[in-house]
Amino acid sequence: MNMDFKRKLAIPMEVKEMYPLTGNIGKIKEERDAEIQSIFTGKSNKMILIIGPCSADREDSVLDYVERLAGVQEKVRDKILIIPRIYTNKPRTTGDGYKGLLHQPDPEARPDMFKGIIAIRKLHMEVALRTGFTCADEMLYPENHKYLDDLLAYVAVGARSVEDQQHRLTASGIEVPAGMKNPTSGDLRIMMNSIHAAQSSHTFVYRGWEATSQGNPFAHAILRGYTNSKGEHHPNYHYEDIIRVCDEYDKRPELVNPAVIVDANHENSGKDPLQQPRIVKEVLANCRYSERIARIVKGFMIESYIEDGRQEINGGCYGKSITDACLGWDKSERLIYEIAELL
Repeated sequence: MNMDFKRKLAIPMEVKEMYPLTGNIGKIKEERDAEIQSIFTGKSNKMILIIGPCSADREDSVLDYVERLAGVQEKVRDKILIIPRIYTNKPRTTGDGYKGLLHQPDPEARPDMFKGIIAIRKLHMEVALRTGFTCADEMLYPENHKYLDDLLAYVAVGARSVEDQQHRLTASGIEVPAGMKNPTSGDLRIMMNSIHAAQSSHTFVYRGWEATSQGNPFAHAILRGYTNSKGEHHPNYHYEDIIRVCDEYDKRPELVNPAVIVDANHENSGKDPLQQPRIVKEVLANCRYSERIARIVKGFMIESYIEDGRQEINGGCYGKSITDACLGWDKSERLIYEIAELL
């Protein structure tokens, strides 16, 4: 093979032995998992808000951001359950560019995967200890999920990964909600097929083992917009789009806990993060108008950081994204309170 094998990395069990859960993290996760599941089953009417940076690029600014979120959560806890985005793997359209904390604990240094594995585990643990939050991460690499499976509250499968068999089968063995995004083409059938696969039991090869999954009853849809053959952005958060997802679920009575999370950025916003508040408010208005939409929409995904916009890796602005542009803190805080008022 035309590649250089540098070293064999520690397996998840070894990393967990080196960095075991401390304090009351286990209890925090258990309680949070139960509360999140109650929203997906319809026992709770709270709205889920998966919010945070496009990528978790620096420990200091990410912790600063999440500690700010913790203060807001206390004020809206009766209506909103916040799940911070701590995305430590970053998919790249062309393969070029910063690939996340897992690859580069220091964005300006060379990749170091072992340091990255340690860095992502320590960051998720530190967030839980400081704030009582368990967080969301994207499952970019299915074989890496076990490094964080005892810490995560939510897993997203991206638009480029949702058609991949290994992602679907691994999602079927995950114990927390797994959001399956619509593909970049916007084909809802592909997304629905991925939900069916993730909710089903499978036997497959995972990390060198013959594994049998039990199926994930909390696998669900994420609408993130799409691009057409000309590369033009098209949203799919409007009334008709969500009704179409309701219809797709109705065609598949074998699926349980029908649910939609609306991703307010990416193609839904035309990659303009300042549009996210408007998008969220439109969806909430449609929830008030339609009982079908109100039943199926369980929450939103928002890209948010301390500063508006984005910068290059060496930009030097604290708390500003080095990947996709984000909504700044002041606007994000205001939006959370506005959501609570509208619920």
